[in-house]
Amino acid sequence: MEVIEQLNAKMESSVEAFKRELTKIRTGRASLSLLDDVKVDAYGSTLPLNQVGTITIPESRQIVIQPWDPQMLPHIEKAIMASDLGLTPVNDGKVIRLNIPQLTEERRRELVKQVKKVAEEFRVAIRNVRREANDTFKKMKKDKEISEDEMFRLQEEAQKATDAFIKQIDEIAAGKEKEVMEV
Repeated sequence: MEVIEQLNAKMESSVEAFKRELTKIRTGRASLSLLDDVKVDAYGSTLPLNQVGTITIPESRQIVIQPWDPQMLPHIEKAIMASDLGLTPVNDGKVIRLNIPQLTEERRRELVKQVKKVAEEFRVAIRNVRREANDTFKKMKKDKEISEDEMFRLQEEAQKATDAFIKQIDEIAAGKEKEVMEV
């Protein structure tokens, strides 16, 4: 049924959005996705960092940004400082190096809390999709498009999908928590 297909598609996109959101949570390793939200003021407009230079990870705890235009170095440095990454750029005149510090135990615990908070937001989003679908089923029954038995069957199907997607969120969150706590 179309409503169930939409429900599954919305829940699937919530899981994908959750995965993207988790890549922004810093672990002890360098990751290109850390810089996804960094925007640089360049040539009169705001550009994503990856559009003003090459970003590489030469070591597991270092990111190197090599701008295509050396005059962009101070702009990139300023954008990184303004971001909430908590990283200090090191500018050597040719490239900018970002050293990823070892996470303290306290910081790891804060990050785990953040993972749990984000996971709960996405669980709520999935439950909201289920609620919308259930409201649609009730309206269809009221409009006599489906029988009461059909409505209960569809609600049960929506609940099974909800449980499956929440289980996915929980598994992904547990994996991220493990990654964050890894020394």
